[in-house]
Amino acid sequence: MAPADNSNSGINRAFIGISRRAESVDRKTLVRTFVDIGPLFTVLSSRDHQIVYGRRGTGKTHALVYLVEQESAKKSAAVYIDLRNIGSSGVLYGDTDVPLSQRATSLTLDLVGAIHEELLNAALTLDFDLSSVGPALDELAAASTEIEVQGQTTVESSTTNTRTDEDSFQAQLNVQQAPGMSLGASSKQNVTAGDATRVSKAGTSRYRLHFGRVGSALGRVVSTLANGTLLVILDEWSTVPLELQPYLADLVRRALFPVPGLTVKIAAIEQRTNFKLGEGTDYTGIEVGADASADVDLDDYMVFDNNEDRAIAFFKELLFSHYKSEEGGTTEGSIKPKFATADQLVQAAFTQHNAFEDFVKSAEGVPRDAFNVLSIAAQRGINEKISIPTIRIAARTWYQRDKEAAIRANDEAQALLNWIIDEVIAHRKARAFLLRTNTRHPLIDALFDARLLHVVKKSISGQEEVGVRYDAYKLDYGCYVDLLATKAAPSVFLFQSETVSYDAESAEAENAAAVLVPNDDYRAIRRAILDLNTFENRFKGLEPRTPTAQLVKDNLMWI
Repeated sequence: MAPADNSNSGINRAFIGISRRAESVDRKTLVRTFVDIGPLFTVLSSRDHQIVYGRRGTGKTHALVYLVEQESAKKSAAVYIDLRNIGSSGVLYGDTDVPLSQRATSLTLDLVGAIHEELLNAALTLDFDLSSVGPALDELAAASTEIEVQGQTTVESSTTNTRTDEDSFQAQLNVQQAPGMSLGASSKQNVTAGDATRVSKAGTSRYRLHFGRVGSALGRVVSTLANGTLLVILDEWSTVPLELQPYLADLVRRALFPVPGLTVKIAAIEQRTNFKLGEGTDYTGIEVGADASADVDLDDYMVFDNNEDRAIAFFKELLFSHYKSEEGGTTEGSIKPKFATADQLVQAAFTQHNAFEDFVKSAEGVPRDAFNVLSIAAQRGINEKISIPTIRIAARTWYQRDKEAAIRANDEAQALLNWIIDEVIAHRKARAFLLRTNTRHPLIDALFDARLLHVVKKSISGQEEVGVRYDAYKLDYGCYVDLLATKAAPSVFLFQSETVSYDAESAEAENAAAVLVPNDDYRAIRRAILDLNTFENRFKGLEPRTPTAQLVKDNLMWI
């Protein structure tokens, strides 16, 4: 139960010490701190090839490492590949001076080599029958080391022939004692002959990868496993250069997907992926939906506005599991209290339930951001409970320190953010807008990737055109609360017929219901459609686009 005194130092110091990144803690801790949400783990456990989407910090690595550990606990083979670490010359992949074919070949070879190494480790760890698995692994290793030489071949021939002849004759007469005579003759001949041929190859040696041979070797490996299954996790896909991703995906589709019993899960950021090159049936890479499903998007699971109750329950259990993972002893002289349930921890750590709700909203569905906001809030009042004003100050600080700082070097993205703030918040007193579904704009992607914009709902209908679908975006919580104490403070999520009164001085009050961050109101969302054409014409000096883009212009405007 909670400590008898009013000091929250032990709790807050524990919050500050929570690790923000999955790769910074051991796998046992990841297993202990994993919190399932809805049917997430059930979906991930399917034997279908899947692409797992989610922004940085949403927990892709955590969930997939947990999946690997669960498979290993069942003595099933599972390998985890962090694509940031494959190969010994990663700089080669991004070197545009190196031919694309050479970079792609090196990358695919490195991936096959990494799979071989992880399979070998798994075989030793899980006590596989090396007499049967070993030869199959050797075949996989051989498939990743084929070399061929491209260029001209020159053949040089030479012949040597040496002949030496030597003849001699000798005669001798002896008359001093008894007459005698001796005769002698000798002949010597040396013949040396030979042919020499030298082959000279003038060209470039290079590695090659035969997808069929790799797939055959993997098939042999899987067939020798006890249960005939293999799980391959490819994490950090989006760190691979975009121009190389289709070629790596082609290896996965041609060599890994067809192997019976082999399942592939790929973790990626949607705005940073390029799985396919080409159209129709003649394409390179993976066709999302056909070759691999994309039915897991962690953003959809944890965003507060998508499902308030589920988001609160998830972050409550996530906070509790991380708090318990370091339980015991003292922290900087402060006793760390123990709690039996997540509700007890939240009640002891926060001034009221609304404060915890604001904390969940500030996370915007990203656990890593949640822990950073929590750490800043805990530092501000180390001996006190965490309140709404503290959460908002922490969220604003994290927004300015990390999220906004991520795009400061991108002048156009910064200009778009400022324009959206001016259009959405200052003028419209709201913090959400619509973009037509499947509209890809590099600046919108940059803001989304930096977690400055968040998708709150996909594929909703607009008010003006039947059949046209839109995605709803909202500005980050930290940006929103940064304006709460100004005249530009938004009063609604999107504009509504009714308004909420706002008292600037009440912004710091605990029970300031008038300035609580508003929830979604999808009845009003259909009229907030953003016009990117106007932004481009105003800030980039561009003329209106071609007539083909007129539909886009008509559907991307404030109505």
